[in-house]
Order: sequence, then C-alpha cells, then structure tokens
Amino acid sequence: MTLGQHLVELRKRITIAGVAIIVAAIGGWWLVDPIWAALSEPVLRIAEEQDRDAALTYVTVGEAFDTRLIIMFLVGIVAASPVWLYQLWAFIVPALHKNEKRYAIGFLAVGAPLFISGCVAAWFVFPNIVTLLTGFAFSDSATLLTARVYLDFAVKFILAIGVGFVLPLLLVLLNFARVVSGEAMLKAWRWAILAIATFTALATPAADVLSMVLLAIPLVGLYFAACAVAAFNDRRVARKEATLADEYGLASSDD
Repeated sequence: MTLGQHLVELRKRITIAGVAIIVAAIGGWWLVDPIWAALSEPVLRIAEEQDRDAALTYVTVGEAFDTRLIIMFLVGIVAASPVWLYQLWAFIVPALHKNEKRYAIGFLAVGAPLFISGCVAAWFVFPNIVTLLTGFAFSDSATLLTARVYLDFAVKFILAIGVGFVLPLLLVLLNFARVVSGEAMLKAWRWAILAIATFTALATPAADVLSMVLLAIPLVGLYFAACAVAAFNDRRVARKEATLADEYGLASSDD
C-alpha cells in the first residue's frame, strides 16, 4: 500500500471507532446520573469522615453540561472498547505474516476484557484515592472541588488504569510474534520506567506526584510481569527450535 492508501485506511478505521464511541456515548446518557452520584460519593463522605466542609462546585455556566458530556464520553470509550481495539488491530494486521495474525486475534479476545477489567478495578480503587489525597488537608480547611477538575482526574485515572492493563498484553503478543525478545524488554527497563512516568504524568491532573506514583507502581509491576512471560516464551521457543534442529540433523545423517 502507498502512503496515501495507508492514510485512507487509517481514516476509515478512526471513523468507525469514532462512530462506535459516539453511539455508545449517546446510549450512556441514561447512566450519567448514577455514575456521577457514585463518583461524587467520596467527596460527600469527606464531610462525615473528616469533619470538614466538602462539596463539588460549578464555576462556569456550562460546566454542568460539560460534566455530563464527559461522563457520556467515558461510557462510550469503555462500552465501545471491543470495536476500537478491533479497528486498531485491523489496521496493523495486513502488515503481519499469516502465522502472526493469530496473535492479533488473541489480542482482541483478551485485550477488551483486560481494558474493561482495568477500568472496573480503577472504579473501585478511585474512592480510596480521593480519600487518601484529600486526607492531607488541614483539619480547619474546606474541600471545595470544581466538578470539571474532579471529573478530569476521575476519567484520566480510570482510562489510564484501563490502558495500563492492556499494554503488557501488547508486549507479550509482540514477543510471541517474534518482534521483540524478553531479553530486549528487560534490558530496556530504564526506558520503560521513564515511559511509564511520562504516561502517568499525563494521566494525572496538575503536578500530583503522589497520584503519579500510585499509577506507576502497578504499571511497572505489569511491565516486569510481561518481561517474565516473554522470557519464558523465549526459552520455550529456543528448546523447540533446538529439538527440531537435532531431529533435522539426525535425519540428514541417516540420509
């Protein structure tokens, strides 16, 4: 394919993924109220557990409407994850050999559940993160958070954990496809940690070092877990190739 054909194909995949997210987001309109109630609950609990004023505020006229749109967008991304993950791999698959395409199928079969599982895990952890971070405030202060900033933090946190659950799978599948070795992954651990730190810095609002660390720790753990799986697979493949080489050598000797 020429560069122009690749761009047309990319536009097609992005369009399909975008339409799927928009359709799912529209369906998520009816989930906005319960989702916002669940996200707001940790802030409301501050007043009871920490004995100080706490509230979510709207500082602009359109902020309440924007909040609803962002929640719809979050629902759309999570609900349409099988579609946009498929479009991602459908763009990559033509560049793979026939025996490597099965790994793309594996990515689709495992990637979407992993992404959703990561989002669900972040959803249950999020209240504890809010309680922990707001607990550093002085006892005589009030916690008055703008709805937009609070929701941005929640969305970035949930999506970052969801993406973080998928990235190690991508590395493992690239290893299974013989694109990258476990040894190379392990040698690049410094660059990986730097990339994870950059990713978590972008995923958290403002310069929140504690949130960056809380996000980075599980991602680093998942990266080294992917390295371990890749190294095990490399040894398995090496033993298989050695066995085949021995059998081929014996067959040649007999001839």
